Amino acid sequence: MLDFLEISFADFVDISVVAILLYYLYKLIKGTGAINIFIGIVVIYIIWKLTDALNMQLVSGILGSFISVGFFALIVVFRAEIRKFLLLIGSTRFNKNYSNIKLFFNIIKNDTTNIKIDIDSVISACKDLASTNTGAIIVIERQNSLDYLKHSGLSTEIKINKAIIESIFFKNSPLHDGAILIRDNQIIATKVVLPVSDSKELPARFGLRHRAGMGISEKTDALVLIVSEETGKISYFKNGNFFYFETLHLLNEEISKDLSL
Repeated sequence: MLDFLEISFADFVDISVVAILLYYLYKLIKGTGAINIFIGIVVIYIIWKLTDALNMQLVSGILGSFISVGFFALIVVFRAEIRKFLLLIGSTRFNKNYSNIKLFFNIIKNDTTNIKIDIDSVISACKDLASTNTGAIIVIERQNSLDYLKHSGLSTEIKINKAIIESIFFKNSPLHDGAILIRDNQIIATKVVLPVSDSKELPARFGLRHRAGMGISEKTDALVLIVSEETGKISYFKNGNFFYFETLHLLNEEISKDLSL
Protein backbone atom coordinates (compact mmCIF):
# COMPACT_ATOMS: atom_id res chain seq x y z
CA MET A 1 0.00 0.00 0.00
CA LEU A 2 2.90 2.34 0.66
CA ASP A 3 4.92 1.47 -2.42
CA PHE A 4 4.43 4.96 -3.80
CA LEU A 5 6.32 6.40 -0.79
CA GLU A 6 9.42 4.32 -1.33
CA ILE A 7 12.41 6.36 -2.51
CA SER A 8 15.45 4.54 -3.80
CA PHE A 9 19.01 5.83 -3.85
CA ALA A 10 18.68 6.39 -7.59
CA ASP A 11 15.63 8.61 -6.97
CA PHE A 12 17.59 10.65 -4.44
CA VAL A 13 20.45 11.13 -6.91
CA ASP A 14 17.99 12.02 -9.66
CA ILE A 15 16.27 14.69 -7.54
CA SER A 16 19.59 16.06 -6.28
CA VAL A 17 21.04 16.43 -9.79
CA VAL A 18 17.92 18.21 -11.04
CA ALA A 19 17.94 20.52 -8.01
CA ILE A 20 21.62 21.41 -8.51
CA LEU A 21 21.10 22.06 -12.22
CA LEU A 22 18.10 24.31 -11.49
CA TYR A 23 20.13 26.15 -8.85
CA TYR A 24 22.94 26.92 -11.29
CA LEU A 25 20.41 27.90 -13.97
CA TYR A 26 18.88 30.35 -11.50
CA LYS A 27 22.32 31.78 -10.68
CA LEU A 28 23.02 32.39 -14.35
CA ILE A 29 19.79 34.24 -15.15
CA LYS A 30 18.98 36.06 -11.90
CA GLY A 31 19.22 39.79 -12.25
CA THR A 32 18.73 39.63 -16.03
CA GLY A 33 15.70 39.93 -18.29
CA ALA A 34 15.93 36.19 -18.93
CA ILE A 35 14.49 35.47 -15.47
CA ASN A 36 11.11 36.91 -16.56
CA ILE A 37 11.11 34.77 -19.71
CA PHE A 38 11.98 31.71 -17.63
CA ILE A 39 9.11 32.40 -15.19
CA GLY A 40 6.71 32.84 -18.13
CA ILE A 41 7.77 29.47 -19.55
CA VAL A 42 7.23 27.76 -16.21
CA VAL A 43 3.74 29.29 -15.88
CA ILE A 44 2.76 28.16 -19.41
CA TYR A 45 4.09 24.65 -18.71
CA ILE A 46 2.07 24.39 -15.46
CA ILE A 47 -1.11 25.59 -17.22
CA TRP A 48 -0.49 23.06 -19.99
CA LYS A 49 -0.22 20.21 -17.50
CA LEU A 50 -3.35 21.35 -15.64
CA THR A 51 -5.43 21.60 -18.82
CA ASP A 52 -4.14 18.20 -19.92
CA ALA A 53 -5.11 16.67 -16.56
CA LEU A 54 -8.59 18.25 -16.80
CA ASN A 55 -9.03 16.91 -20.37
CA MET A 56 -9.34 20.43 -21.83
CA GLN A 57 -8.18 19.13 -25.19
CA LEU A 58 -8.36 22.35 -27.23
CA VAL A 59 -6.35 24.53 -24.81
CA SER A 60 -4.03 21.65 -23.98
CA GLY A 61 -3.37 20.98 -27.67
CA ILE A 62 -2.58 24.66 -28.39
CA LEU A 63 -0.24 24.96 -25.40
CA GLY A 64 1.37 21.61 -26.23
CA SER A 65 2.12 22.75 -29.78
CA PHE A 66 3.46 26.06 -28.49
CA ILE A 67 5.82 24.32 -26.06
CA SER A 68 7.10 21.79 -28.63
CA VAL A 69 7.85 24.51 -31.18
CA GLY A 70 8.98 26.94 -28.50
CA PHE A 71 11.77 24.61 -27.44
CA PHE A 72 13.81 25.58 -30.48
CA ALA A 73 13.01 29.26 -29.97
CA LEU A 74 14.35 28.98 -26.42
CA ILE A 75 17.75 27.92 -27.75
CA VAL A 76 17.91 31.25 -29.59
CA VAL A 77 16.50 33.34 -26.73
CA PHE A 78 18.75 31.78 -24.10
CA ARG A 79 21.85 31.25 -26.26
CA ALA A 80 23.99 33.46 -23.99
CA GLU A 81 22.74 31.75 -20.82
CA ILE A 82 23.22 28.28 -22.37
CA ARG A 83 26.80 29.20 -23.24
CA LYS A 84 27.45 30.38 -19.69
CA PHE A 85 25.86 27.22 -18.29
CA LEU A 86 28.08 24.99 -20.42
CA LEU A 87 31.13 27.05 -19.42
CA LEU A 88 30.15 26.59 -15.79
CA ILE A 89 29.76 22.83 -16.20
CA GLY A 90 33.12 22.62 -17.96
CA SER A 91 34.87 24.97 -15.55
CA THR A 92 37.81 23.50 -13.65
CA ARG A 93 36.48 25.21 -10.57
CA PHE A 94 33.18 23.34 -10.81
CA ASN A 95 34.89 20.18 -9.64
CA LYS A 96 37.28 21.82 -7.21
CA ASN A 97 37.10 20.61 -3.59
CA TYR A 98 33.36 19.90 -3.73
CA SER A 99 32.83 23.69 -3.33
CA ASN A 100 29.76 23.69 -5.54
CA ILE A 101 28.01 21.06 -3.44
CA LYS A 102 28.66 23.26 -0.42
CA LEU A 103 27.25 26.27 -2.27
CA PHE A 104 24.08 24.36 -3.10
CA PHE A 105 23.44 23.46 0.53
CA ASN A 106 24.37 27.00 1.64
CA ILE A 107 21.37 28.38 -0.21
CA ILE A 108 19.13 25.99 1.70
CA LYS A 109 20.62 27.20 5.00
CA ASN A 110 20.30 30.82 3.79
CA ASP A 111 24.04 31.12 4.27
CA THR A 112 26.48 32.89 1.94
CA THR A 113 30.04 32.30 0.89
CA ASN A 114 31.98 35.32 -0.31
CA ILE A 115 34.81 35.57 -2.77
CA LYS A 116 37.43 37.41 -0.73
CA ILE A 117 38.69 40.35 -2.75
CA ASP A 118 39.99 43.72 -1.57
CA ILE A 119 37.33 45.70 -3.41
CA ASP A 120 38.27 48.95 -1.64
CA SER A 121 41.75 48.86 -3.18
CA VAL A 122 40.38 48.05 -6.64
CA ILE A 123 37.84 50.88 -6.60
CA SER A 124 40.33 53.32 -5.08
CA ALA A 125 42.75 52.51 -7.90
CA CYS A 126 39.97 53.03 -10.47
CA LYS A 127 39.21 56.41 -8.90
CA ASP A 128 42.83 57.56 -9.25
CA LEU A 129 43.07 56.20 -12.80
CA ALA A 130 39.84 57.99 -13.73
CA SER A 131 41.16 61.30 -12.37
CA THR A 132 44.00 61.18 -14.91
CA ASN A 133 41.93 59.65 -17.75
CA THR A 134 44.06 56.51 -17.66
CA GLY A 135 42.30 53.63 -19.38
CA ALA A 136 41.94 50.29 -17.57
CA ILE A 137 40.13 46.95 -17.79
CA ILE A 138 39.82 44.90 -14.60
CA VAL A 139 38.17 41.47 -14.83
CA ILE A 140 37.10 39.70 -11.62
CA GLU A 141 36.61 35.95 -11.87
CA ARG A 142 33.62 34.36 -10.18
CA GLN A 143 32.51 30.75 -10.86
CA ASN A 144 33.46 30.43 -14.52
CA SER A 145 37.18 29.70 -14.80
CA LEU A 146 39.11 32.27 -16.86
CA ASP A 147 42.22 30.11 -17.29
CA TYR A 148 41.71 30.02 -21.05
CA LEU A 149 42.07 33.83 -21.07
CA LYS A 150 44.95 33.84 -18.61
CA HIS A 151 47.20 32.18 -21.18
CA SER A 152 46.61 35.00 -23.68
CA GLY A 153 48.53 37.37 -21.39
CA LEU A 154 51.31 37.24 -18.81
CA SER A 155 50.72 35.01 -15.79
CA THR A 156 51.38 36.62 -12.41
CA GLU A 157 50.76 35.99 -8.72
CA ILE A 158 50.42 39.47 -7.23
CA LYS A 159 48.30 40.27 -4.19
CA ILE A 160 45.81 43.04 -4.93
CA ASN A 161 47.21 46.44 -4.07
CA LYS A 162 46.08 49.91 -5.15
CA ALA A 163 49.60 51.01 -6.13
CA ILE A 164 50.19 47.82 -8.12
CA ILE A 165 46.99 48.26 -10.15
CA GLU A 166 47.84 51.91 -10.88
CA SER A 167 51.38 51.04 -11.92
CA ILE A 168 50.16 48.29 -14.29
CA PHE A 169 47.86 50.70 -16.16
CA PHE A 170 50.30 53.63 -16.10
CA LYS A 171 50.50 54.83 -19.71
CA ASN A 172 54.24 54.17 -20.03
CA SER A 173 54.05 50.76 -18.38
CA PRO A 174 54.80 47.76 -20.63
CA LEU A 175 51.84 45.98 -18.99
CA HIS A 176 49.14 48.63 -19.48
CA ASP A 177 47.80 47.27 -22.76
CA GLY A 178 45.05 44.69 -22.19
CA ALA A 179 43.12 43.54 -19.14
CA ILE A 180 44.13 42.20 -15.75
CA LEU A 181 42.46 39.11 -14.27
CA ILE A 182 41.69 38.92 -10.57
CA ARG A 183 41.06 35.66 -8.72
CA ASP A 184 40.84 35.20 -4.95
CA ASN A 185 42.45 38.58 -4.13
CA GLN A 186 45.32 38.03 -6.57
CA ILE A 187 46.13 39.46 -9.97
CA ILE A 188 46.69 36.23 -11.92
CA ALA A 189 47.40 37.76 -15.34
CA THR A 190 48.11 41.04 -17.13
CA LYS A 191 48.01 42.10 -20.81
CA VAL A 192 45.07 39.72 -21.29
CA VAL A 193 43.22 39.74 -24.62
CA LEU A 194 39.43 39.66 -24.20
CA PRO A 195 36.74 38.63 -26.71
CA VAL A 196 35.04 41.64 -28.29
CA SER A 197 31.25 41.96 -28.29
CA ASP A 198 29.27 42.81 -31.41
CA SER A 199 26.24 43.85 -29.32
CA LYS A 200 24.08 46.59 -30.80
CA GLU A 201 23.08 47.72 -27.31
CA LEU A 202 26.40 49.42 -26.65
CA PRO A 203 26.38 53.16 -27.38
CA ALA A 204 28.35 54.24 -30.45
CA ARG A 205 30.67 56.29 -28.23
CA PHE A 206 32.02 53.10 -26.62
CA GLY A 207 35.31 51.92 -28.06
CA LEU A 208 37.20 48.65 -28.16
CA ARG A 209 37.91 48.65 -24.43
CA HIS A 210 34.21 48.72 -23.54
CA ARG A 211 33.34 46.17 -26.21
CA ALA A 212 35.93 43.84 -24.70
CA GLY A 213 34.35 44.30 -21.28
CA MET A 214 30.93 43.54 -22.71
CA GLY A 215 32.31 40.52 -24.58
CA ILE A 216 33.72 38.72 -21.54
CA SER A 217 30.62 39.51 -19.45
CA GLU A 218 28.43 37.97 -22.18
CA LYS A 219 30.44 34.75 -22.34
CA THR A 220 31.15 34.22 -18.61
CA ASP A 221 29.86 35.35 -15.22
CA ALA A 222 32.92 37.58 -14.68
CA LEU A 223 32.57 41.13 -13.33
CA VAL A 224 34.33 43.88 -15.28
CA LEU A 225 35.41 47.39 -14.31
CA ILE A 226 36.44 49.74 -17.10
CA VAL A 227 37.98 53.20 -16.81
CA SER A 228 37.48 55.24 -19.97
CA GLU A 229 40.59 56.87 -21.37
CA GLU A 230 38.45 59.49 -23.15
CA THR A 231 36.03 60.53 -20.40
CA GLY A 232 37.53 59.13 -17.20
CA LYS A 233 34.17 57.50 -16.35
CA ILE A 234 34.05 54.15 -14.57
CA SER A 235 31.63 51.61 -16.04
CA TYR A 236 30.63 48.24 -14.64
CA PHE A 237 29.79 45.19 -16.77
CA LYS A 238 28.07 41.96 -15.76
CA ASN A 239 25.83 39.43 -17.51
CA GLY A 240 26.16 41.27 -20.81
CA ASN A 241 24.92 44.56 -19.36
CA PHE A 242 26.70 47.78 -18.37
CA PHE A 243 26.03 50.18 -15.52
CA TYR A 244 27.09 53.56 -14.21
CA PHE A 245 26.85 54.47 -10.54
CA GLU A 246 26.40 57.93 -9.07
CA THR A 247 28.93 57.28 -6.32
CA LEU A 248 31.83 54.88 -5.81
CA HIS A 249 30.16 53.77 -2.58
CA LEU A 250 27.18 52.43 -4.55
CA LEU A 251 29.57 50.70 -6.96
CA ASN A 252 31.40 49.12 -4.02
CA GLU A 253 28.11 47.82 -2.60
CA GLU A 254 27.05 46.37 -5.97
CA ILE A 255 30.33 44.52 -6.50
CA SER A 256 30.29 43.19 -2.93
CA LYS A 257 26.77 41.89 -3.49
CA ASP A 258 27.70 40.28 -6.81
CA LEU A 259 30.66 38.53 -5.22
CA SER A 260 28.40 36.92 -2.62
CA LEU A 261 27.67 33.38 -3.82
